[in-house]
Amino acid sequence: MNNILSEEVLNVTDFTTSRQLTLWKREDLQHPQRDDVAEEVPVALVYNGISHVVMMASPKDLTHFAMGFSLSEGIIDSPREIYGMDVVPSCSGLEVQIELSSRRFMGLKERRRALAGRTGCGVCGVEQLNDIGKPVQPLPFSQTFNLGNLDRALIHLNDFQPTGKLTGCTHAAAWVMPFGDLAGGHEDVGRHVALDKLLGRRAVEGERWRQGAALVSSRASYEMVQKSAMCGVEILFAVSAATTLAVEVAERCNLTLVGFCKPGRATVYTHPQRLIAE
Repeated sequence: MNNILSEEVLNVTDFTTSRQLTLWKREDLQHPQRDDVAEEVPVALVYNGISHVVMMASPKDLTHFAMGFSLSEGIIDSPREIYGMDVVPSCSGLEVQIELSSRRFMGLKERRRALAGRTGCGVCGVEQLNDIGKPVQPLPFSQTFNLGNLDRALIHLNDFQPTGKLTGCTHAAAWVMPFGDLAGGHEDVGRHVALDKLLGRRAVEGERWRQGAALVSSRASYEMVQKSAMCGVEILFAVSAATTLAVEVAERCNLTLVGFCKPGRATVYTHPQRLIAE
């Protein structure tokens, strides 16, 4: 299999399709014209030859997605437990073929469930309501962040949404360094998938991305909080609001959850002791 760090260098238009559309304005009905529409394809994650989950996703950065999903769902604890990945076409979409360690594959087979995701749904395939919400070890309090540095990150978040700039149809997730610089980011039609891509990238980057926080362009649902906590992220910033369950999960696992992030303002839901206001 290919090394898990390998990524294709592709043009942003590889992830859009040109469509014939009709633009309507109040003044009149415009003539038909062509415009870009974001690609959304079924992506199957196949572990040691067995399909585990199918998600709807943007067809890029899929090895990072597979790594992040594997970590945030508790399939693996370390990137070293994945020996290799290949992204291959299938009859109706794409497959990420993942070579998993024997020990982890045995554990996966014991808990395997049939998942069918729609744009990154975090509950699809859960068999019992009690299964919603995985046990997460409480996070340490080893990170701090100066809220005064958040403005710079918010201004540049769109830099990691090239497809979104063309189509208006993607979410972004980026890693914010302590001084507000964005170390990197990913986009996807699904907000959970965008976050998984970021979490996978962070795991591969290692120590370079240990300090800092995650920033998402969407609302903060409980799945976003849980995925972040499973991957050791202590601070999660969201451009939009948080849900009640997200706040409960964040409180329980010691994650600092911040919503309504705009230049010069933010709403801190949980564990403000990690934040410095200057």
